[in-house]
Amino acid sequence: MLATELSLGILAGGRASRLGGRDKAWIERDGLPQVLRIARRFGGECGAALVSANRDLPRYARHGLEAVPDRRPDVGPLAGLEALAAACTTPWLFTLPVDIVDTDADLLRLLANAGGQGAVAADDDGLQPLVALYRVDALRAALASALAGGEHSVRAMQAALALPVVACEGRRFGNLNTPDDLVAAGCAPE
Repeated sequence: MLATELSLGILAGGRASRLGGRDKAWIERDGLPQVLRIARRFGGECGAALVSANRDLPRYARHGLEAVPDRRPDVGPLAGLEALAAACTTPWLFTLPVDIVDTDADLLRLLANAGGQGAVAADDDGLQPLVALYRVDALRAALASALAGGEHSVRAMQAALALPVVACEGRRFGNLNTPDDLVAAGCAPE
């Protein structure tokens, strides 16, 4: 898959309630905000980068990132996926949550090699539904169907797409959900 056929979609529109509302996108690890860490990590593999975000949108623009807000309030990650899919101009969309701690060096290649309409990753902690690759036209149709039916589950939408699960054995992607997670990952205190 060529980089020009692929967009990176970073899901950063959550409320971070377990972190007291702290914006996970701008939590720093080794002096670099999470959203920039992910964008730089996959920038060479993806032709474009989009961020699903619902606050402080000009801040993303100042860093050269295109932020797209949810079109529907209170729908959760599915609304973020809908916003990313609507803004995506490439045939493929690779999604990651902004609070991911680590990824497999071959993650994108593994997902791309699964074939079909895309794939979703599983690490040693189980299925990671926000770590996925989608054919954008199929994603848009699945999102429209799910949302029209009142379904807000990313897993259910992925099941409707029959996305294969790609096992990333020996890996834990981790996430930044709690103050303890931040300490364990070496994040800067607020």
